[in-house]
Amino acid sequence: MNAAIAVPPPDARVRYLLRLADTSLVLGQRLGEWIGHAPAIEEDLGLANTALDLMGLARLLLAYAGELEGRGRDEDALAFLREEPEYLNATLAEQPNGDFGDTIVRQYLLDAYRLELLERLAGSADGRLAAIAAKAAKEARYHVRYSGGWLVRLGDGTAESHARVQGSLERLWPLTRELFDADEIDRAMAEAGIAPDLGEVATAWSRRVDATLREATLARPKDTPYLWYGKQGRHSEHLGYLLADLQYLQRAHPGASW
Repeated sequence: MNAAIAVPPPDARVRYLLRLADTSLVLGQRLGEWIGHAPAIEEDLGLANTALDLMGLARLLLAYAGELEGRGRDEDALAFLREEPEYLNATLAEQPNGDFGDTIVRQYLLDAYRLELLERLAGSADGRLAAIAAKAAKEARYHVRYSGGWLVRLGDGTAESHARVQGSLERLWPLTRELFDADEIDRAMAEAGIAPDLGEVATAWSRRVDATLREATLARPKDTPYLWYGKQGRHSEHLGYLLADLQYLQRAHPGASW
């Protein structure tokens, strides 16, 4: 006789979906800040297209979270009308763009994570989440090729580009710890077969990242603890400023449509 699969409470499922959605939403907003400012027109378009993919994924996940929540909040309300502690994005996603190398390091670390996660979520016991993940994984494969290609070009480029990107890696690396540090929600989702075990995702991510770092002639930083866990609502000082831009129009003109 098969053991019964644990069914997580609805609130845990909603919060898990919001973690996925908010990370995509916030990272997409950050990339959108590059439009018109990227080093070349090709990168302007590349970053803009990635931002659009992330926003599209966020919309699908927010719509699903709103339905499960049952409080009448649609994807717009969840995107634009929550307060800062209610956002559950990974802290890495909210970090400022900095220079192009900073953005590429942040993007690659998150792209590699999202690809490994989405490929496993495509087999989720939650059919709707599985379908969303399967579609998004196709886009994520392109994203990781794009950011990984740039990481190699910068890391294995000039002495200055190498040094600057290594510095970016050292600054941002501690924030990756949050991605794989499972809490009660992550464990409940894994036990229910809705989400993969984060230890498995971490192993695959490390394998992928290490291969890229070797090609880029970059050194993997040491793992260090970091206490701002955005997926639990504990954010860095940067998210509030980002939300001020993201939410301005909706709050200035409540209920407006276009």
